[in-house]
Amino acid sequence: MKNKENIILDACCGGRMFWFNKNNKKVLFIDNRKENHKLCDGREFNVKPDIKMDFRKLNFKDKTFKMVVFDPPHLIKIGEKSWMAKKYGKLNDYNWKNDLEKGFSECWRVLEDFGILIFKWNERDVSVKEILNIFHKEPLFGHTTGRSGKTKWICFMKS
Repeated sequence: MKNKENIILDACCGGRMFWFNKNNKKVLFIDNRKENHKLCDGREFNVKPDIKMDFRKLNFKDKTFKMVVFDPPHLIKIGEKSWMAKKYGKLNDYNWKNDLEKGFSECWRVLEDFGILIFKWNERDVSVKEILNIFHKEPLFGHTTGRSGKTKWICFMKS
């Protein structure tokens, strides 16, 4: 499943959109879906994880990775078949808080001591403040990106 080169886990890789090297051997890319789509603008969009796995139940031993990237779906108020849902995934209307709490806990569990967890969130439907209250961990720092400033990158260290 995991090889000794994989020191980073991308727990919800989707289309690997923010990675400079989408085939980096240091990264194990997982997602709970394997899909191919044609987007509204005609481009192909593929979700091809190395391993199909749900971030809420990671099949790895404790303290397996030096870094974990957690970029879960952030959309709740969107149609199941919309192109945005295909591209970014969609959270369950009823269980999303529990799903994100489980996901963060699992990412934290598989992170080594003094490892780094990078969390990415877009505040389209839910504020980052509400999300951080679910996680019960204090971040080190964060940064806002995007034209509207709704996407947040947040860094945690396990100590």
